[in-house]
Amino acid sequence: MANPGVITLNGQSLLEGLEDLYNSSYEDDEYCCEGGDVCDLEEGMLFEAVFIPILYSVAFVVGVLGNGVLLGVLVQSRRTWSVTDTFILHLGLADILLLVTLPFWAAQSAQDQGWTFGTPLCKITGAVFTINFYCGIFLLACISLDRYLSIVHATQMYSRRNPLVVHISCLAVWLFSLLLSIPDWYFLEAMRDDRRQKTECIRNYFIVSPEAVGDWRLGSRLLYHTVGFLLPSAILIFSYSRILWRLQCGSQSIQKQKAFRVIMAVVLVFFLCWTPYNITLLVETFHSSYTMTTCGVRTSLEKAKIVTSSVGYLHCSLNPILYAFVGVKFRRQLRVILKSLGCKLKTSTTLQSAAHSRKSSIWSESADTSNSVAI
Repeated sequence: MANPGVITLNGQSLLEGLEDLYNSSYEDDEYCCEGGDVCDLEEGMLFEAVFIPILYSVAFVVGVLGNGVLLGVLVQSRRTWSVTDTFILHLGLADILLLVTLPFWAAQSAQDQGWTFGTPLCKITGAVFTINFYCGIFLLACISLDRYLSIVHATQMYSRRNPLVVHISCLAVWLFSLLLSIPDWYFLEAMRDDRRQKTECIRNYFIVSPEAVGDWRLGSRLLYHTVGFLLPSAILIFSYSRILWRLQCGSQSIQKQKAFRVIMAVVLVFFLCWTPYNITLLVETFHSSYTMTTCGVRTSLEKAKIVTSSVGYLHCSLNPILYAFVGVKFRRQLRVILKSLGCKLKTSTTLQSAAHSRKSSIWSESADTSNSVAI
């Protein structure tokens, strides 16, 4: 008799089905589908070889240039940094670290030999991806909590008069993200795939125990979904929904609402970029072996993972564009830097008056969080 507290399908519990899926994913018949047919890998490999190098090259160029300008503006304005600017500085650094790895992933897809850089670089590039993802969403969660306490409860989580606390928080985020990347440092290897006839940088769970491959894969996937996406997402949604309600119901200035709009845009772009990838991984996770996967479904899932992960990488190049087009103070400071370099620009009356106006808080009644360069 089945346990009433366990979800079953065809006499098999959901957990057992997931374990079967992960236990069978690296077996010799990984590419065998319904009827015993072997899937043709050529279509997926061709799609990957064309799609990834083009998209990653665009993301690399746009992202490095954009984040370089962003960091330049922040460094030039370091004397007037706000708490938010400190977090944005760390976001920019994390994005650049990830973007530097894109040429390696593009080369793996474009080359017939696959990954030719060895296992050490495989571990580094894979871990940097994980660190950037965790660090990015954790920093956004810190910003949202700071804004929530400041606007809704009029309490300062951080103070510009004591920047050490902010830097310690950022350091804690980096260390925690590094801790979560330990599986990449341990499992990632440059392995030869005889079916695809190329070397790939992938996790090798067999180095622990062949019998525990499914447990390790399932555990790492669940950790990624819960700690790296679902929990921080809940913090972001709660904080900004409360802030939005307060701004709409209270007598907040137009300046504060514009500042909030920038951070909201940053958060929304994060979700738009990373949610499709997480949904794809969830579908793959729950697509257990008893569903009799067809070659078409397997190929579609692989293509979806390539596309959605690429969109996630593009997130690194979108934040500077948001600051440039939405952030008034960022544009004003950029104009100042360009003028100092000899560039002749037309400065609007609005920007001129804003530059000479009294510094005021854009987040709360306290000046501790005022004058954010990025917004």
